[in-house]
Amino acid sequence: HGGGKSLTSQIAVCTAVIATVGAIFAYMGGHTQANAGLYKNNAGIKKTEASNQWNFYQAKSTKQALAEFARDLAPDERKPALQTKVGRYEQEKAEILLVAQQLEKDALDWDRQSEQQMHQHHRWAQATTALQVSIALAAMALLTRKKWLEWGMLAVAGVGVVVGALAALHIWGRARRARRCGSGLVDGLDPV
Repeated sequence: HGGGKSLTSQIAVCTAVIATVGAIFAYMGGHTQANAGLYKNNAGIKKTEASNQWNFYQAKSTKQALAEFARDLAPDERKPALQTKVGRYEQEKAEILLVAQQLEKDALDWDRQSEQQMHQHHRWAQATTALQVSIALAAMALLTRKKWLEWGMLAVAGVGVVVGALAALHIWGRARRARRCGSGLVDGLDPV
């Protein structure tokens, strides 16, 4: 009976460690999923702001066209004032164009970051799932006292830990690259 108690103790300790690591991985999965949603929301906001700027650009274009039409039909003494107005609209449109283009670029950047976070979320979810399967194998190993189930539990846990480690390395690598490029994390969340 001493060997059975030892096996039970070993599996219990392994299960506790696996459950703890799984909880950390699940937290990280939730963290990256929340970031993905936040980033996607920011992308939507930037797209709306860009659309507003394009509408403003169109309004200025319409005003410019009307001013040009008025200038062409106006008596000569009014043409310089109307030409000034046309020039002002052209300058305002150029400024609006730059803002709209920057907002579109920002929206694309937020979309890209959201996709990266969802990719990370999937890695954390895969790691968590492997650890949960490992815990189920541990329960079966305890009930049946089959050594191959114990080895299966350890193998599946190993896969989960490796996938989780790869997810963690990706996050830390991304944070390092962001610091090297001189940009921080835009949401202020640490890359745990």
